[in-house]
Amino acid sequence: MDTTSAVVIEQILSLTELCAHLHVSAQTIYDLRSQGRGPRGSRVGRELRFRVSEVEAWLTRLEQDDGLKHTPGRR
Repeated sequence: MDTTSAVVIEQILSLTELCAHLHVSAQTIYDLRSQGRGPRGSRVGRELRFRVSEVEAWLTRLEQDDGLKHTPGRR
């Protein structure tokens, strides 16, 4: 057995965990996703799951977009 290669499995959040972390309802996440503005996720069986890296990238995009909207002197 090759012990030099390690398998790294990224942390995954359930919809319930994501909602608790963001302090929003599941409906908010569903609405954002249906509008194309939500975090990327995948169905595992009947449940939505979200990679932590995807959630972080989504939050970063939201922060950047919000920063552009609120830049002083910009309309």
